Amino acid sequence: MRYFLCMMNSEDFELEYHPFAPFVPEGARVLFMGTFPPQPKRWAMEFYYPNRTNDFWPMMGLIFYGDRRALFAADGRSFDLERIKGMLTEHHIAMSDTGHAVRRLRNNASDKFLEIVEPVDLPGLLARMPECRAIATTGEKAAEVIAQLTGTEPPKMGARVEGPAGLSLWRMPSTSRAYPLALERKADYYRELLRSEAILTKRAYMPDMPR
Repeated sequence: MRYFLCMMNSEDFELEYHPFAPFVPEGARVLFMGTFPPQPKRWAMEFYYPNRTNDFWPMMGLIFYGDRRALFAADGRSFDLERIKGMLTEHHIAMSDTGHAVRRLRNNASDKFLEIVEPVDLPGLLARMPECRAIATTGEKAAEVIAQLTGTEPPKMGARVEGPAGLSLWRMPSTSRAYPLALERKADYYRELLRSEAILTKRAYMPDMPR
């Protein structure tokens, strides 16, 4: 397979455009950005992080409700999209991805084999959310794209750097199950981000997880 890929030009692979519009609630203050959704056959809903084996929504359920299953639908096999959007709206969290047009160099969702042909229109996106003060990338490749778009250095995992106009740029651990970190530890990192950016409130479930 490796030899076969070397013999092919990236233009030989299908060009895919992002299937979801950015989710921008009123007063959005934090923007979460991954790379690109998996193939539709892996979707449990038509929204960001649609693969039910991804840790993003179980992690957010754990952070905001103390229950990793809180954002699943009653059938346990799909997500409760309305509750997800309600949670994001209540806590002023926007969602987008760093890739607008991509090519998959292998038939999977791995960032390692994802070529970003056209990145997101970041200035245009940020213009829609004047109160946004932080971008949180959910993985290494997304962090690299945002660093290129903002002319900054990619932050270390779990850390932030200052971007243009005082924007905080965070690099968070990947929520892919392939990333070797327990869900609870991933939640620790994301909880710290949300506390730092004043997203978590006294009404939110905020246990002190052991480190």
